[in-house]
Amino acid sequence: MVPQAGKGSAVTSFIFMLRWAALLSMCACSLMAEQQVVLVLLKGANALGYYTRDGQLLAKVPVGQHPHEMVLSKDGKFAYITDNGTMRVENPGAGGNTISVVDIAARKRVKTISTGNYRRPHGISLDPVRNYLAVTAEAPDQLLLIDAEERKVIRRFNPNGKTTHMVSFGPGKSGAEYAFVSNSGAAYLSVVQLTTGMVKTIPAGDRPEGSVLSPSGDLLYVANRDSASITVVDTARQGAIGEIRTGRGPVRLAVTPDGRTLVYALMNDNRIGFADTETRRQTAFIQVEGQPISMSIAADGKTALASAEEADTVYLISVPERKLIGQFKTEKGAGPDPAMLVTVP
Repeated sequence: MVPQAGKGSAVTSFIFMLRWAALLSMCACSLMAEQQVVLVLLKGANALGYYTRDGQLLAKVPVGQHPHEMVLSKDGKFAYITDNGTMRVENPGAGGNTISVVDIAARKRVKTISTGNYRRPHGISLDPVRNYLAVTAEAPDQLLLIDAEERKVIRRFNPNGKTTHMVSFGPGKSGAEYAFVSNSGAAYLSVVQLTTGMVKTIPAGDRPEGSVLSPSGDLLYVANRDSASITVVDTARQGAIGEIRTGRGPVRLAVTPDGRTLVYALMNDNRIGFADTETRRQTAFIQVEGQPISMSIAADGKTALASAEEADTVYLISVPERKLIGQFKTEKGAGPDPAMLVTVP
């Protein structure tokens, strides 16, 4: 009986090893099935680029002419991209009138949403509760509310602005109740109530551009390009409550998931700046080669990404270490603008 028992034990061990190997294989396949990529909106190349962190081009998805901004769906499956149609807000021209919808995993544009007579769509924000998009149009100055599921414009508003630029949804218990619109041709924000269309204004610095909500939603930070400052807005009171002095030309900004640190692109200083949200003071900066014009922070809060359009360069920045940890070139003339670090199948 002893030999039989030994034989049974060996068979059991062999079966166990087979199952363990199969489990490891499944885990390996799962890890191989997902990868981190840098999504880069290529304003000059009219495409969404997929890159590795070290700059290897994996794919390029054609979108509309001269796309400017993008936002991801709540589940991360789609990118919504504003097809502005002009390279810069200062450039003349009728521009485009579509929002491109890109299936990120399929690497394919699957839909365009028409903005009709409201051309040169620029800023874009997502309300993940109602699955609505807020989109600014420059010609004429309008705020468009888009149902991302139905993929159509459902309302439009006159924000009483001047060169409507970027937009952030305001928080609400059952979805966004307000939209905060930057007017880059003036020195104020327009606050649009989405149910009534009522508009009020909030004084800001000269040429307000990018904005970002704090993780709690109680504060909005607005970069003032020509005032070297960031305006701090109380979203409930809908008024400015403070200011952060920065370097020259803050244009886009992002906030860490803990809400403690702002990271922003200083276009006119060729720098990336950092500010403490509690003290409201700039705490550090790093030098880069070109003029950074975009900014995002990865979901883990550790890596920030910025692009220099004219230098065709994307930068990767360590937020905890306050240093540049990588950069890569896109093709010449691609004009990289917003860049995001995402995990995709």
